[in-house]
Amino acid sequence: MGGRHRASAGPEGLSVWAAAQRTGPVQRRGRYVAESVKHPARMLPAIAAHAVHAYTQPGDLILDPMCGIGTTLVEAAHAGRDAIGVEYESRWSDIADANVTHAHQQGATGRASVLRGDATRLRSLLPAALTGQVALVVTSPPYGPTVHGLVRPGAHGVAKFDNAYNDGTDKGNLAYRDLTGLTDGFAQILTGCASLLRPGGTVVVTARPWRKNGQLVDLPSAVIAAGVRAGLLPTERCVALLAAVRDGQLVARPSFFQLQSVRKSRAVGTPLHLITHEDVLIFTKAPPDQYEGADE
Repeated sequence: MGGRHRASAGPEGLSVWAAAQRTGPVQRRGRYVAESVKHPARMLPAIAAHAVHAYTQPGDLILDPMCGIGTTLVEAAHAGRDAIGVEYESRWSDIADANVTHAHQQGATGRASVLRGDATRLRSLLPAALTGQVALVVTSPPYGPTVHGLVRPGAHGVAKFDNAYNDGTDKGNLAYRDLTGLTDGFAQILTGCASLLRPGGTVVVTARPWRKNGQLVDLPSAVIAAGVRAGLLPTERCVALLAAVRDGQLVARPSFFQLQSVRKSRAVGTPLHLITHEDVLIFTKAPPDQYEGADE
């Protein structure tokens, strides 16, 4: 995986990132602290690493406004880039701090730091001196209040845990908004990111659709709309594989609950399939004459 990709209008312009040749746990083993596994929606390190290498040079500054356990920061630091992360929940920002410290102990040369705060107010969180200095933004919006999490077999069946962002009492987390609210909040975040981007800077957002009450929720399209509202230009739409490629075939890496959901749906005649990729949506900062304003 290497080099910058430019998508064209036809299928021949599709760019595929082979990000799951190794499983997520193998990618993180020894590189991240053990508590990292508790985050309910971790980005694959290979996705962040590919974005860092494809769109920046050593010494560049990278931002993740929803950094979670700090995957973007760790991969940036190991690649000799500097990085800043913002995380809403203290539980994850503490783990992100620990991961950054661990990366430096392993010899990572890039500087990285984590701020706890609400990324919808990004411009008030970060120093004004950073305006126009960020080369790359890498992030991902939440996929609803609960995700697959971890499982543990027991006497009464399989128990599910670490499958939510918080206890549900803090509705400030974008995960607890409906799609319209999530899109509005994410547009605010991207507006702040746009003000920090340098000329020619890039925004990379991973997203995938999910089903709610049997209906498909098209998060990638909502993210594109949020980016346009923020004054960003969509320039590429890539695919990050969540499956390995072996002998020309895809080897799925589903969670227990993904398999369970697909099997139950097929049993009642609904032809669902395993999700084997995420959309990777690439934006650049629009020139001033194309910027029509964004939500404040």
